[in-house]
Amino acid sequence: MSEPRLRTVNKVQPPYRLGLFKRESIISIAGGIVYLLHTRNEARLEGPDWEKIFAESIGAEWKPSNIGLDDVQFGCCCWGAKTVKNRYPSTAKSVRLISGRNSLDYSYGKSDVRSLPPQSVGSDVIEIWNERVSSVRERFAHVRTVVLLKSSDLSECALFEVDTVRFDPTLFDWTWNRRGNLEGRELKTKRHRFTWQPHGSQFTIIEDVPANRVAFRIRLPGALSKDVVLGAIGFDDTWVEFIDAVR
Repeated sequence: MSEPRLRTVNKVQPPYRLGLFKRESIISIAGGIVYLLHTRNEARLEGPDWEKIFAESIGAEWKPSNIGLDDVQFGCCCWGAKTVKNRYPSTAKSVRLISGRNSLDYSYGKSDVRSLPPQSVGSDVIEIWNERVSSVRERFAHVRTVVLLKSSDLSECALFEVDTVRFDPTLFDWTWNRRGNLEGRELKTKRHRFTWQPHGSQFTIIEDVPANRVAFRIRLPGALSKDVVLGAIGFDDTWVEFIDAVR
């Protein structure tokens, strides 16, 4: 659903235009990834690590929250940060974003959802998401989702962001698929936009990768030897305290 133009909101400018990342921010992100590869010795980047890397790259604060939509904050703007593994990040056209757990049992006291009309269930799922977005928009003029598409070894990435918006549930057709999950499709285009899993309540939004996404490759660092690491941190015999006598 498109966002209305409001006089008070549009006077408050975000730190940069949507998706127009600065060159130094991309280099900072690449440096954070290389640092993790060096220190962990494994290609793993997700959750809080990505949030912290992105926050540092734009000079924002990392403030993890239960909502998950405002973990990175900069003045009037906040971000939810997500990573998605993809074989070819630079050419990906769409991405599935796991966007929280929307439990109808917890929020509405509805447990036997398969006995309810799928349109009603879909509307409830969307309204839980909308309420979450509204609670964040009460505090921030601009709410965004920043996504890092990553290859399995983190050598290739694509970065983009989208506005985090509320959705009108009446604009979507809801049906149960063969796996027992609920799918929401746009009425006009029949495009698949949402998936909701009744077991676990996981809610997924399918987003197009925008044309202004930034794709980049990183030269992977070689492994450091033990002697190089110990020398760099200044390790010597003073680091060892004997508790019992040794022979």
